[in-house]
Amino acid sequence: MKDFRTELIPSISHSPIGLMDKIFTIGSCFADEIGNQLKESKFTISNNPFGTIYNPVSIHRLLLLGLKKSFPGQESYSQNEDIYFNYHFHSSFSSLNRGDLESKIQNSILESNSFLKTADRIIITYGTAFVYRLKSSNEIVANCHKMPSTGFEKLLLTEPDILKSFEELYTNLRSVNSSVKIILTVSPVRHLKDTLELNSISKSILRVTCHSIVNKFPDVEYFPAYEILLDDLRDYRFYKTDRLHPTEEGVEYIWEKFITAYFDAPERKFINEWQKIKKDLAHKPFQPQSESHQKFLKETLKKLDQLKQTFDLNPTPSPAKKI
Repeated sequence: MKDFRTELIPSISHSPIGLMDKIFTIGSCFADEIGNQLKESKFTISNNPFGTIYNPVSIHRLLLLGLKKSFPGQESYSQNEDIYFNYHFHSSFSSLNRGDLESKIQNSILESNSFLKTADRIIITYGTAFVYRLKSSNEIVANCHKMPSTGFEKLLLTEPDILKSFEELYTNLRSVNSSVKIILTVSPVRHLKDTLELNSISKSILRVTCHSIVNKFPDVEYFPAYEILLDDLRDYRFYKTDRLHPTEEGVEYIWEKFITAYFDAPERKFINEWQKIKKDLAHKPFQPQSESHQKFLKETLKKLDQLKQTFDLNPTPSPAKKI
């Protein structure tokens, strides 16, 4: 029988992720998806602590704030009716009180600084090459916060723009944490507000830039989440009803590819065994007091005890996620 699809087999990483590694994710909502999978698999993770950020320049800026333990300037704060926000942060950081907002932002930066100094891996997910420049400050913003469009200029980043921004980040990162490694991804989430044609241009710029970065920096790798969804799965049934975001099944498939690429046999074994135990723990019996269910519980506890001998299953503290 002929094959009716082209399966993408990601390259095996030359630097696999260990069970005890600390992982920091940042970027588009797809960064959340990968981060959630890692968190569910009991890894120590700081999952998109600044909220969802789409463009590379803003992503790099936030990482620099964390690395330098510096806070955004007062000019980046603004107000829409009675809600205070910051142009460099996601709307999940908004507040009815400016002092409270500043405190939340400063805490997220301090927590990220602590995590980044000892992180083993940073996963960066770029979402779009389109950016909005705030006319009053001439700065690229991460979020327009529904402010009037007349206050912004829409621009398309070029490969040199992103590469220059990344190089500044990389230099500062190496001065704080010389051993951390980076995984770049391009989000498969489509930005249809830019039209399909311009979404293609945007994603192409991001993909070409990732290629240039990986070729220039040996400790940076690219994971093909974008290509897996668009070229491997290649079917609308793997998109949610908005036709923009991948379904749970699509994310699970990409996660399985990630496991294959970035984990050695012991880590893969742990993840698979933990997934099975989680399913067992979620099982709801019709007769909880029955002998068969009690036996099932004892067997599950035995599996947990065996797994605890190789890995600490207690929840690991990580910076609080703002939702």
